[in-house]
Amino acid sequence: WRGAAPVERAILSGDEETGVTIHRTLAELDAGPIAAQEAFAIADEDDAGSIFARSAEVAARLVDGALPEPVFEPQPEEGMTYAEKIGPADRELHLDDPVDAWRRVRALSPHIGAWATLHGRRVIVWRARLDDGAFVPLEVQPEGRKRMSYDEFLRGVR
Repeated sequence: WRGAAPVERAILSGDEETGVTIHRTLAELDAGPIAAQEAFAIADEDDAGSIFARSAEVAARLVDGALPEPVFEPQPEEGMTYAEKIGPADRELHLDDPVDAWRRVRALSPHIGAWATLHGRRVIVWRARLDDGAFVPLEVQPEGRKRMSYDEFLRGVR
């Protein structure tokens, strides 16, 4: 993935791995020759925040190794997918597709948030899980309120 939201798009697509690339900057987005690259697995419990944290650790190690004497290899165009920035439509959860909803929550947490209407109220769902194929919210934030467990939210629903 190249572009504005590669981590988010990797999770949304159900990719099993992502990674970090150290490359020379060109006018074309993320297209410069590569000095170092490393892939790592995306686990079911990972969200964008955990992937960003792991990416920072990998990037620091790769930069440290590449800086003394960088050797750049051309970046192949084949297999490249552009990761468009996240827009308002990307944030809406489609609860009729539990796997997509679960991925969307993971991809947009903890920095953007995905929303749905639950029990007649619009909420941002910050954490969720799949339970036998069903989407289960774990942490939500009703409009104008603080984050809370889904159980706390349900206790307040009239």
